[in-house]
Amino acid sequence: MLVRIFQTFLVCMAIACTSGEEQGREKTQLPEQRHQYVDIDANALPFHQKVYVPIYSEIYHSSGDRRFLLTATLSVRNISMCDSLYVSGVDYYDSYGQKKRTYLEQTILLGPLASVEFVIEDKEDEGGAGANFIVDWAARKDNLRPIIQAVMIGTSSQQGISFTTEGVRMDSSSYAPF
Repeated sequence: MLVRIFQTFLVCMAIACTSGEEQGREKTQLPEQRHQYVDIDANALPFHQKVYVPIYSEIYHSSGDRRFLLTATLSVRNISMCDSLYVSGVDYYDSYGQKKRTYLEQTILLGPLASVEFVIEDKEDEGGAGANFIVDWAARKDNLRPIIQAVMIGTSSQQGISFTTEGVRMDSSSYAPF
């Protein structure tokens, strides 16, 4: 009788584990695949900027000889309650400045208070500790300023780490010479 209960328990566990895996596979869209594309030349808009966002797709630990891979989520947030902005480019670069991935082939519309995310998976091991995103955005008014941030997170065993970074404008007024 005890053996029969144990067998039933194992079968139930196997079914539960399989169901969870199948549910995970049912996701049809990653966050960066849900866009409202528009046919507009963002460079023709009166205001546009490039933003540099540091990404840590890995960090080093112990004596610097071990890597801890992280998932990174880039978030672009329109903080206007009435105006839209346009995201025309999101590119991912590694620590050596080599472009690894282009996320957009067409401009996307980001309506009032809307946000969009782009993900670097934790299994991606080419970006390195000096990886970054370059985000191109544009608007019809020069008073719009999106919030562009990245969140990095990683877990291993019972350890976890998470932190954020902020985007920095890439124009001459955003930094002073050394």
